[in-house]
Amino acid sequence: MSGQSSYTPRSGLSKWIDQRLPLPRFINDTMMTFPTPRNLNIWYTFGGILTFCLGVQIITGIVLAMHYVANAGMAFNSVESIMRDVNYGWLVRFIHSTGASMFFLAVYLHMFRGLYYGSYKAPRELIWIIGVLIYLLMMATAFFGYVLPWGQMSFWGATVITSLFSSIDQIVPHLGTAITTWLWGDFAVGDATLNRFFSLHYLLPFIIAGVVGLHIWALHVPGNNNPLGIDVKSPQDTVPFHPYYTVKDAFYLCLYVLLFAVFVFYAPDFFGNPDNYEPANALVTPPDIVPEWYLLPFYAMLRAIPQKLIGVLVLGGAIVTLVFIPWLDTSRVRSCRFRPLMKQFFWAFAVDCLILGYCGSQGVDAVLFGVPLIWLARLGTLYYFGYFWVLMPVIGLIETPKPLPASIAQSVLGDSATAPAE
Repeated sequence: MSGQSSYTPRSGLSKWIDQRLPLPRFINDTMMTFPTPRNLNIWYTFGGILTFCLGVQIITGIVLAMHYVANAGMAFNSVESIMRDVNYGWLVRFIHSTGASMFFLAVYLHMFRGLYYGSYKAPRELIWIIGVLIYLLMMATAFFGYVLPWGQMSFWGATVITSLFSSIDQIVPHLGTAITTWLWGDFAVGDATLNRFFSLHYLLPFIIAGVVGLHIWALHVPGNNNPLGIDVKSPQDTVPFHPYYTVKDAFYLCLYVLLFAVFVFYAPDFFGNPDNYEPANALVTPPDIVPEWYLLPFYAMLRAIPQKLIGVLVLGGAIVTLVFIPWLDTSRVRSCRFRPLMKQFFWAFAVDCLILGYCGSQGVDAVLFGVPLIWLARLGTLYYFGYFWVLMPVIGLIETPKPLPASIAQSVLGDSATAPAE
């Protein structure tokens, strides 16, 4: 969908700038006149929402970093000082902490949309892989940030997660322990750990911003996928990005900001853990150590495996699997709209992720209707891997898809639209 630029400088100044730094030309071609499929729905607005969320997290994070003290003896009190003594510090911190959850909510909706409409299939494989990299960087950034308040859950969360690397000792003796000690910067989670986690938490959002730029660049080469999963065949299938989608994205962004504001002003601790309002204490272990909600499905997979090394491999495999989805799906049809069998398994997969999240939020010995949740988590883990490594390849070969529309325009405008000649 990329082609010759339609930008024409309208003044001497704009022409002078365009000849030396063609930024106006770039903005025009990527945000104004870029031909976009005319049938994009609400689920395609989360790309813009995610860009907004990243900007909010970077700006509020910079402000918080001006007042935060990365010292094990002062970190907890510095956060309390931000909340009580810094002008509007409470607001900045709540926007930042709630913003992490809103960020992940939007990214999960973005990813599930991509899975449902087949946005990972050729020629958009690299767009999907870069998106998985962004997701991995987000998980790392969120983990480092969760440690910074230096409350009980922060301290013990850092201890438990970093200790997972010690399982490598079962493969190469002493290597896992060496990696863990290197991560800690000491022989236990402490001041050195907090310092390096703060540095990484500050650095990674800027790396994410750069990778997001690559993600958008990769998107603009083949162009957007669409709910029908069919290629653009004529100019009638597209509309300029502005004003059609800038207005639409702005409207849904406003709705998302309203939801964001409800949590910030009325339930700022909705996603938090009360144990994190107690200073870190290496001598007192919380009854249940759980990560933030957006990591709970993977945490459930980790706990579902009794053997530590295998649990870590399953955890890592669950994320690495996402990279191979473009090749695991053997169907020639992109969108689940035209795949009646795959659609059912997709929604079962969505429910499975919710079940895994619930299992991860409960205690190890929790029981539901007389069934230990640990077994439910094991079944959920089995379906997670089975969906990608078994169902996707097999269903793509045996399923009979529904007939596809001749073109996007014909589907949107009806039979009166003239389909392009093949």
